[in-house]
Amino acid sequence: MSGGLTRLNSQLPSEARAELLRCCGSSRWVDGMVRSRPFRDEEHLFSESAWLWKQTGPDDWREAMTHHPRIGDVSQLRAKFASTASWSSQEQGGVQGADEAVLQGLADGNAEYERRFGFIFLVCATGKSAAEMLELLRERMDNAPDEELRIAAGEQAKITRIRLEKLLAP
Repeated sequence: MSGGLTRLNSQLPSEARAELLRCCGSSRWVDGMVRSRPFRDEEHLFSESAWLWKQTGPDDWREAMTHHPRIGDVSQLRAKFASTASWSSQEQGGVQGADEAVLQGLADGNAEYERRFGFIFLVCATGKSAAEMLELLRERMDNAPDEELRIAAGEQAKITRIRLEKLLAP
């Protein structure tokens, strides 16, 4: 068992809740994960995470989205999301060094997306360039609202998995 998993299993519920909230902002998911401890091994943690996410719904997904900065919004990363800022900035590394037109396109696209769907554009940004994220944003603008919410929830599941891996890392 990894040191990170041992630590998570042995934390007080309030401490584990704070750690898990860094991975996913859904209270329902976090509460389920805290109750599921102790995890036998990492695979048990990951499978429980996926199962619990499947038990959530639109309200939980929207709540989780409020824990993410907009793609490319560096000032928001620093101010509102201090507890996940280093993870978010790593995940959004493709934005660093992007040209001004792409960054402006992301800013404008994010605003338009939020007006259309009522929540932020959520994408698992790890390994994607700013231009790739902008293209995904533009492609997803044509989705029906319910379909887009399900896609965003799927992206949240990917982000949660990556963040759980980071949480367990030494």
